[in-house]
Amino acid sequence: MTGTFVNTGAILAGSLVGLAAGKHLPERLKTIVMQALGLSVILVGLQMALSGNEPLTAIGCLLLGALTGELLRIEQGVERLGDWLKKRTGSHSSTFVQGFVSASILYLTGAMMIVGCIQDGTVGDTHTLYIKSLLDCVASIALASTLGPGVVFSAFSVLLVQGSVTLLAAHVQFLREPAVLSIVTATGGLIILGIGINLMNLTLIRIGNFLPALFYAIAWGFFYPP
Repeated sequence: MTGTFVNTGAILAGSLVGLAAGKHLPERLKTIVMQALGLSVILVGLQMALSGNEPLTAIGCLLLGALTGELLRIEQGVERLGDWLKKRTGSHSSTFVQGFVSASILYLTGAMMIVGCIQDGTVGDTHTLYIKSLLDCVASIALASTLGPGVVFSAFSVLLVQGSVTLLAAHVQFLREPAVLSIVTATGGLIILGIGINLMNLTLIRIGNFLPALFYAIAWGFFYPP
């Protein structure tokens, strides 16, 4: 769990720096920073999506995940949690919920999170999560300066979800299998690509509803290895 604690702290620190800096930055600088972050996220998503050997499998998992998430209305549930946090904190930010949802999904859908949690949970290797912490810290500065205080609370999403995956990985050995990691990486890359598109304001994709795709990817990699 050490890696997750460090990751949570890095996001909190980056978010607070972003909030402080955001008050003094003109809108045009915030816009260009968000566009730069969006392009960077798109690049990362593309690299991950194209890294897999079975793109049709990743697409199939994404479609099944989207249908499942839409039926379960996962995005609405995450947004309601964001609204609840907004009311509890008394924030008047119009982008509070967007910041919370976007940051939470960005930090929790990458292959680095899965691999890092497996390494931390199985052999106590926190190297990958430390690198992720540095990247998330930088991203949280950019996100918080433009999307506001909702990004701060994404740190607690990381603590809960990433911490749970780490504890689970300590007892589930198949998560470290190359076949599982490959399909999870490709599917997660498609989801992250959607986040980049949202950050660029090209359209609005309900990213939260795609999260079940990761579970389909894990199941496919386990039951149907190449």
